[in-house]
Parts: sequence; C-alpha cells; structure tokens
Amino acid sequence: MTRAPWSLRRRLVVGIVALLAVLAIVVGTISVVALRQNLLTRLDEQVVASLSFGGGPVVVPSNPGSGSGSGSSGSDGSGQSGSGSSGSDGSGSGSGESENDSGPQRRVGNLTVLILDDVIVRAEYVGDDGVQKTLTIAQVQSLVDAGLSATHPSSVQLSGLGEFRAAERSRDGVRLIVAQSQDEVTKTTLDLTLIFVLVTLAALLLAAVAGTIIVRLALRPLGRVAATAKRVAELPLAGEAEIRERVPEGDTDARTEVGQVGSAFNTMLSHVEDALRARQASEERLTRFVADASHELRTPLASIRGYAELSQRVPGDLPPDVSRSLDRIESESVRMTSLVEDLLLLARLDSGGMLRREEVGLGMIVADSLADAHVTAPDHRWLLELPEEGEVELIGDPGRLHQVVVNLLANARTHTPAGTTVTVEVLSEGDEAVLRVGDDGPGIPADLQPKLFGRFVRGDDSRSRVAGSTGLGLSIVQAVVDAHHGSVTVVSEPGATVFEVRLPLTQPETATQPETAQTAPETTKEAADSSSATS
Repeated sequence: MTRAPWSLRRRLVVGIVALLAVLAIVVGTISVVALRQNLLTRLDEQVVASLSFGGGPVVVPSNPGSGSGSGSSGSDGSGQSGSGSSGSDGSGSGSGESENDSGPQRRVGNLTVLILDDVIVRAEYVGDDGVQKTLTIAQVQSLVDAGLSATHPSSVQLSGLGEFRAAERSRDGVRLIVAQSQDEVTKTTLDLTLIFVLVTLAALLLAAVAGTIIVRLALRPLGRVAATAKRVAELPLAGEAEIRERVPEGDTDARTEVGQVGSAFNTMLSHVEDALRARQASEERLTRFVADASHELRTPLASIRGYAELSQRVPGDLPPDVSRSLDRIESESVRMTSLVEDLLLLARLDSGGMLRREEVGLGMIVADSLADAHVTAPDHRWLLELPEEGEVELIGDPGRLHQVVVNLLANARTHTPAGTTVTVEVLSEGDEAVLRVGDDGPGIPADLQPKLFGRFVRGDDSRSRVAGSTGLGLSIVQAVVDAHHGSVTVVSEPGATVFEVRLPLTQPETATQPETAQTAPETTKEAADSSSATS
C-alpha cells in the first residue's frame, strides 16, 4: 500500500524541526564535550598543584611502619591513618588533617599514596562522607602500574571507587601519588546533558508549534490560489464563454513566488476565456449557418418533391427510365428533407428553444412508436414491457419525446440483422421516468461507444448510405434528453445492447420555451415521418 504523500506544510514544518534538532545536537555535544574537557583540565591543575605542594623535598613520617597505610596493612583497610602526611617542607603532623597545610588538601574524593623504598607508607582516600579510608593493595597496585606523570595527570579506574585523575612524583626513593575523583566532573557532565536534552525537546516542541503557525500563515496565499484553481476546475465550461474566477489581486504580486504563480494563473484563465469566447462565437456562427441553410433548403426540397410527384400523375404511361428517374428524385428529396429537418432541429435545440411543457404519457408514446416499428420492420421481434402500476406521466414536449423513442427504435432496427429481438421497457424510479431500449444484436464496438452520441457518427466510417444512416439520430436523442434535463447512456457487448434514457418527472420553469403553433406541429410530423431513415 502506497503511503500518502506529505503536504507542503508538513514537509516544511518537519524540515525546520529536523534542522533545529540537528543544530541542537551538534551545539549540545560540543558544549558538553568542551565543558567536560574544561573541568578535567581544572581537575588536573588541582592534582598537579597538590603533587608539587610546597616545592621542597618529599619527607616521610619518622615512624612509617606505625601507619595503617604501611605495607603490612594489606587490603583490609583497618584503622585510620595515625601518621601525618609528609610535606615538602619536612614537617609532619600526627593527625590526618593538618591545620597548617603541611600536606595536600583533604577534600572529598582526594586520594594520596606515599611509598618509601617500595613500602606503602600511606594509602588514603577521602570518601563522600568526608571520612578517610584506606586503599586496598589492588587499588594501590592499579595506581603504581598506571605509569603516571608528574605534569600530565592520567585517568585511572580503581575498582570500587571509580575513575580518578592521578599524577605521580618520585624523588630520593620516595613515590608520592595524588589523585582526585572524577565523580563531580561526570555528574556535572550528565546534569548538563540532561538539561540540554530537556531544553532541546522543549525548544523543538515550541519550534514545531510556532513553525506550524508561521508556515500556515505563509502558505495562506498559496491556499487561496489552490482554492481558485479548484473552483475553476469545477466550473461547467461547456457552453460557457466567461470565467469570473480569478486569484485575488493581493496574491498576484510578482515579487513573491506565490504571487508569480497567482499572476500566471490569472493570465492563463484570461487566455482560456478568450479561447472559450472564440469557440462559442464560432459555434454560434455555425449554428446560425446550419439553421439558415436548413431553413432555406426546405422550400426547394419541397418543390422538387412536389414536382416529382406531379410528374408521375401526368395522364399516360411514362417511359420506364423516366419513371425510374422520377422515383429516385422523389426518394432522394425525402431523404434530403429528413436530413435538413434533423439539422434544423439540432440548431434550434442548441439555441435553447423548441420545447413545449405539457403532461405526457411515456407509455403511450412508446406503444405508438413500437407499433410503427413493427410495421416498418416485421422481420424483427418487438417486445414492450410497461409498469403494472399504470402510465408513467411526466412533463415535457410530446413531439420531441416521440422522436427520441422513434430514433432509438430506428437505430436498433438499422444496425441489427433480421430476427433480432428488441425489447422496450418503461418504468418509474423515484422522481425519474426510465426508458430502456435493448436488443440481442451484434453489439456496438467499444471504440465507438464514447463518441456514439456525436453528430454524423455512424457504425462505419464510409459515406455509404446503404443502411440509410445519417449519423444524426442519436445526437438528436442526446440533444432532446439534455433539453429535458435528463440523461442517456448505453451499455453494449455482443448479444446485449441497452440504451437507457432517464427523464425527470417534472421540469423547472426555465427549462423550456414555448414553441410557436405554426412550427411545432409541422416539424414534429415531418421529423416523425423521416425518423425511419435516421439512426
């Protein structure tokens, strides 16, 4: 399953927070490391200062064997040191804490080891409670084996006590080792790390909230541009030549990135509007031309047909070739009249007129049309299914609805072989009247179905009139149904083709315009008469 992409707002906020987190980690790490190094340096200075206390020779107590830190003390650490620490000035104290600073300072974590001729004279450590404790032989051995320097203290790990910074000074067979615990340095470093982590988390949370607000405010102009684009995308541009939607002027400042997008979008909308106007003007000119040409052709076609019929009524027998020619003239004039009437009807429907509003019984229209189709094509099997609850009444133009039914039946008759069963069903579903015309013929090619209701679309691309198809029948169905605010669809596969027309039972007041009394009956009658040649 593909993860949904992140929005620009989320990416910006996450990017800002991630960048701040990286910076905080770098700064925090450098600060903690620098602080630890500084504390260790200061601790080393204290250790070196304690080691070189007084600057004189190292002197040991007069009775080195009396201290508990003697080599015989072992690792049991029994007793407090009774010997005074030796100072470089040669004076000794009988107590462990000298009041005249005769030895290294006694502080918590301070460690002192004095070895005379490989004999441990003193090995003391001041614990966290301030009490001096004796080091074990293993602890002293760790210090002795560390290879300590007098000027550069090193870290030594003592079992049970932790890590110390230690230095050693040797002179005249006397080895003095001074060390200081690193516990305070470690504790300070950990405390600072914890503070940095807490402060960083709080700062990142604050940055995420503030970043979300700032990014949201910064992206508002882009959101308005996107909202305008969405509204334009939802506009029904078919038949429209004006797009009133525009990006607000405040979001078209070319000095900003969003302003550049908004300005370009407005320019694009202007170009689209110009193209729509040009298209609409072209369609209007074409519609007027078709309507005018169709209207002008009706009279000469009627005259041609009339003269052909009149010539055949002349007393006496006409030569066979003349009679055949007159029959052809009459049949072609009928076909041309049908084509002209279809074009004129489409032109009038495109202009928004040609519909009447009255109560219509759809079942009666279908029954009459089906009876005519049965007479026209007796080699087909025609079936009618009407609702048991009675007639389906709707508001519409009876002449135009009759033409819809006739054209659908003519299409089924024309494009299916003899013996095909055509089933017409009428029913009511909710607030819609439904008309279905189905057949068990060969079906409609899949590539033809999307453009089936276009004008001059036929089952084959040739200009042959063998099947009597002009390619306008289904386009008239589409136009009439659209004028009634309905819909027409087709589902086809080999052996099953179904055209479905859905019409609202009522029509809005502005949906139709009354038709003139002179034009409507004539057009309706002629269209119905000629529909047998239209598919």
